[in-house]
Amino acid sequence: MTVHDPNLADISEGRGKIRISEIFGPTVQGEGALIGMPTVFVRTGGCDFRCSWCDTLYAVDPAFRADWKPMSAAEVLDAVKKFSGGKPILITLSGGNPAIQPLGELIAMGKDEGFTFAIETQGSIAKDWFADLNFLTISPKPPSSSTSFDKDALQACIEAAQSDGILNGPAITLKFPVRDAADLMFADYVRNLHIGIPVCLQPVNTTPAEPHPDGADGVDIDGLTERYRWLVDEVAKRKWFDVRVLPQWHVHVWGNLRGV
Repeated sequence: MTVHDPNLADISEGRGKIRISEIFGPTVQGEGALIGMPTVFVRTGGCDFRCSWCDTLYAVDPAFRADWKPMSAAEVLDAVKKFSGGKPILITLSGGNPAIQPLGELIAMGKDEGFTFAIETQGSIAKDWFADLNFLTISPKPPSSSTSFDKDALQACIEAAQSDGILNGPAITLKFPVRDAADLMFADYVRNLHIGIPVCLQPVNTTPAEPHPDGADGVDIDGLTERYRWLVDEVAKRKWFDVRVLPQWHVHVWGNLRGV
């Protein structure tokens, strides 16, 4: 089992730069509670996990570190504005694990200009700027990822987001990738630790992403669709009527293609 490495939080901290893998958009959010919402993606480079079915290895594997560009908060916001035509839009902070990056200044600057911010993180590293987000998606990684789960770290992330009071903090969602029955039981275990936080379930895209523009090739769409049908049936059978079962819609539309 791969144990995550919190020491990777140091790859940008202390230098004031955000390590960027790619910035692209406008497009729409393809998964989770904000599915379909127009957004510009800011994908950071680096991760403290290495999931067995990771579909963004170009933003995770240190082998691609030379492709990651250190940028200041102002530079990142300027790049987003070029994509949005200067109009405020939802900025989705992704990775890798964006929680290892110094994103507080970017969030403060962007919100002053009318931008809103969403982030997805696995819940392994808590940051005080979580409370300044508009949307926080925490995606604990299940057994099929071959990584470890730290319930205390997840709790710390939730508490960091609620540090200014739950009414003033971000909308929090737990989003679980599910490949098999063991993953489904993991999701049930974790969601019952945090009653009251909305839950999304989605089938796992098990096709590794290539680090080049033709990464759409080879995605097992039929398998992904079948896994979604199975997940719907399992949720219905268990009468989990308080969860949402969503596809990774961007995978169905674009495969693993980058920049969309």
